[in-house]
Formats: sequence, structure tokens, C-alpha cells
Amino acid sequence: MFNKVLIANRGEIALRIIRACKELGVKTVMVYSQPDEESLPVQLADEAVCIGPAAASESYLMIERIISVAEICDVDAIHPGYGFLAENAHFAEICASCNIKFIGPNPEQITSLGDKSIARDTMRKGGVPITPGTDGILESEEDALTQAREMGYPVIIKASAGGGGKGMRVAHNDASLIQGYHAAKTESERAFANDDVYMEKYITNPKHIEFQILADEHGNVVHLGERDCSLQRRHQKLIEEAPSVAISDELREQMGNAAVKAVKAANYTNAGTIEFLLSSTGEFYFMEMNTRIQVEHPVTEAVTGIDLIKEQIRIAAGEKLSFTQEDIKISGHAIEVRINAENPYANFAPCPGKVTFYNPAGGIGVRVDSHVYTGYTISPYYDSMVAKLIIHAEDRETAIKRCKRALDEFFIEGIQTSIPFCHFLLGTESFHNGMYDTGYVGEVLDSGDFDTK
Repeated sequence: MFNKVLIANRGEIALRIIRACKELGVKTVMVYSQPDEESLPVQLADEAVCIGPAAASESYLMIERIISVAEICDVDAIHPGYGFLAENAHFAEICASCNIKFIGPNPEQITSLGDKSIARDTMRKGGVPITPGTDGILESEEDALTQAREMGYPVIIKASAGGGGKGMRVAHNDASLIQGYHAAKTESERAFANDDVYMEKYITNPKHIEFQILADEHGNVVHLGERDCSLQRRHQKLIEEAPSVAISDELREQMGNAAVKAVKAANYTNAGTIEFLLSSTGEFYFMEMNTRIQVEHPVTEAVTGIDLIKEQIRIAAGEKLSFTQEDIKISGHAIEVRINAENPYANFAPCPGKVTFYNPAGGIGVRVDSHVYTGYTISPYYDSMVAKLIIHAEDRETAIKRCKRALDEFFIEGIQTSIPFCHFLLGTESFHNGMYDTGYVGEVLDSGDFDTK
């Protein structure tokens, strides 16, 4: 096991990693930007070093500064969390060259799976169902038009190096395709310094289902069941749950086997997520693989009892998985609500500022992952997430009731948050019946049932 781990991140995920390290007897080093000096992760880490001003480009994305701190503090490994450098192959490569273990996949795996078009090809060759689409990137506007007409509208253009909903445009005809093609390329270049895009057949209002996987460096691979992440606003997840009410035991086995097959096809190691689109008629297609821990990982932890961050660290330290696929049992039902600093009554405008009062929910089956406290200032420079509320209960109906109860007693003053909107979604008939898909939140907002203005 490692002696000391550097955490190249901030916020709730940094705190989550610190807690896992402490329970493993591993010392921690935090790097932080100037505005984060008073953050909980900085206060709770064994060591903390400031690496720059507020802008991520001058702090959390400064590879040379992070590596310098790692060498000065004599760390064995670096955990990147999610976002920032978590899927940066160059960073992982530099870690390896400095004899520092990157807690995640190797650079080659990040490169091949991070490029969505290459990942599609890898899955195709591995026998994993993929959404009908282009072979490789689109070469030009004319190429895009030709491919779309052959494929049939609607189609979706995606950034090859994309993630987080950036560089994506849906097109229903030639005119919207041309506009979407150029918009996706521009956004992709701005977000990822890579304007390559590819095209897929657009599956109208599917379920977004993802399977959590773990793969050690000794050839052992398991999946830990699925998460339903279909409640999204502009491709950003709001509420996740496990297991999915849309999946039968037979389909779960098929998708789980496909997820394991995908991991083996890519020779992947550490934690990752295979994301699928599930059509209304039951067909599922590989969408992408995330080569990192995800925001919604606590949902899986709740129903399996497995600490995914600890498993990441153990795998990176060279240990074998201590369990097999047969050992993994899904128990009860879990729901995660992302609480963001945004005003749902003002079209979800960002709402940074000082938290004047913070009282998280509690009680049996309630977990809150957050770096926030009374007096903490939510910065405008980073992600707007304030907290994650994770609920576990013996069944889905109880989990929903518990989640609504917990949101009722979750008090955050000084800023506006997404709590009212998430509470509203939990109370809708479609959510209660499990009859929702990736288009549902948009339908709710368009209907005016929840007044955002």
C-alpha cells in the first residue's frame, strides 16, 4: 500500500479521497488554488500546498506545479478525482515518468478510450453493441451531410475528445446539421483543444444507463450493476438511482456482460464506467467509457457496500480484487441528488456566494458528500456543486420518500440551490413510476409545471 497520496482536485471529491486514504492508513497531500485555502479538504489533509490563483488554467491544470509538489512531498501516487486532469493522458504519462503512480488507467488506455471515435471502434471490434454512426471523425461539412443523409435524421454530432455534454449538437435536417457541425467543432476546440467530431444516429429519448466496473492489474474484471442517469438538464445529470426500474434481471445480465467485455477489449485497469443508451424497445448501445471515478459513484457504493475509492487505490497499489462477480450483491435501492449553487427560479443561473447557514440532512439511510460549511464561499471559478445527497433504503418507494424528507430538512442559506427543482422531480408521477428518459426534464421545463422564472 502507498505511504502518501497527492490529491489533484478540490471540493467534495477531494474530501472523499482524503477520507478513503485515512481509513487505509495513507497520508494525504492537497494542492489548492488561493480561493480554496479555507476549504475542508485543505484543512483535513496531512499537508497542503498552494499552486496558484483562482483560474484552473493557472492552478489545478498546471501539471508541472502539481508534479513539483508531488516530488517535494515525496508522494507515492496521485489521485486525480474527476474533472480537471482525471482523463489527461499526458498527465498520467508524466506521473509514470516520475515514478509516481497515477491512480487510474495507464496513458494508452486514457488516450484510446478518451477519443470517442476510437473507443467506438474498439467496442465494435470487441463485439459490444454500438450506436449506428460514422467510422472515425467527420472530415468536412460535406462529409457530415453525406453521412447524415445515408444514416437518416435525426443524428447527433459529438466531440471526439468530449465529455460533460460539451461539443454535442442534435440535427433534424440539413440546415441544422450544418449549423450544428460548426458549433460542435468550435465548442470542442474551446473545451478540449481538439475540434474533431463524429456522428451517431440519434436515439430519441432513451434511458441513460451506466455500468460501474473495476479491473485490477491481474486480469480480474467485475461490474457492480447499473445506475440510471436519465434525469438530465442539457446533458448534465441531476438525479441518479440504482438499480434501474427499466432493466429486468435478464437485461441486466446482458448489459453487465457487455460492460465486462468492453473493459477486456480495451485491456483496461482501475475503476471506470461503461455508458449505454437503452431504447424504448429494449435495445442497448455503447455510448462511451469514462476512464475515472464519477460524480455518482456513491449510488453504487450504497447498493453494493463496496468503497470504490479504496478499491481504486488498492488496484493502483498492485493488489488483486478481493471479490468476484458472484460475490457482488445488489441490496435495496439508492438515489443520489446533485445539489448545485444555481437558481432554478431564474433559469438555473449560477449562484456563487457565501453560505451563511448550512444544515445538511441526516437520519438513517442518509449520506451527504460535501465540502461546504457555514461561512464557506462558493467560488464562481469552478463547478457549482454544493453537495451530493445519497439515499439508501430497502426498496425504491421508501428511498423516494426518504429522499424527499431529506431534501425538506437540507437547509442552505445565503445562496440559491437546485433543491426545489430536484424535490419537484422526485414528486412527479413519471419519476415515481420510473417512466422517464433523457428528454423528461426538458419536457417538465417546457410544460411550465415548474416555473423557472
